[in-house]
Amino acid sequence: MHAGGMHAEIREAGAGDWPAIWPFFQQIVAAGETFTYPADLTAEEARGWWLLDPPNRTVVAVDAAGTVVGSAKMNRNQAGNGAHIASASYMVDPAHGGRGVGRALVEYSLEWARAAGFRGMQFNAVAETNKHAVRLYENLGFRIVGTVPGAFRHPVEGYTGLHVMFREL
Repeated sequence: MHAGGMHAEIREAGAGDWPAIWPFFQQIVAAGETFTYPADLTAEEARGWWLLDPPNRTVVAVDAAGTVVGSAKMNRNQAGNGAHIASASYMVDPAHGGRGVGRALVEYSLEWARAAGFRGMQFNAVAETNKHAVRLYENLGFRIVGTVPGAFRHPVEGYTGLHVMFREL
């Protein structure tokens, strides 16, 4: 998959990929600017949160040198009568940002959700301060359907909103 001039292969993530995902996962979560995950998650706890079992899916984006540069997890957003809406989360290694990896992962997750028969994709908690992600999601057809005021405690900006974003498939 070509993205922003960079060729990134996206493939299923296995347990063997966790040692490559964990360093940037830990860096992103510890920064506390985008995810609502506890900053002190252990590697083992985090692995359980990120590497999902089928029918859910976790993938990695790998560059031409074989380096894992990003990852995504995809799952149903709710159970039961809400199980027809998908959700997803994305992490790109900050050392490899700005090269289209995130866009490639979002596009891949949308294709996965469509093929799996989901009717839409919902993001439950997008920090409104995460301007880059909000712009990317909007460019890919998502819209902000609501914002929970003050629901995210950003380490620099303080209490800020969390967007709920959605797009139909």
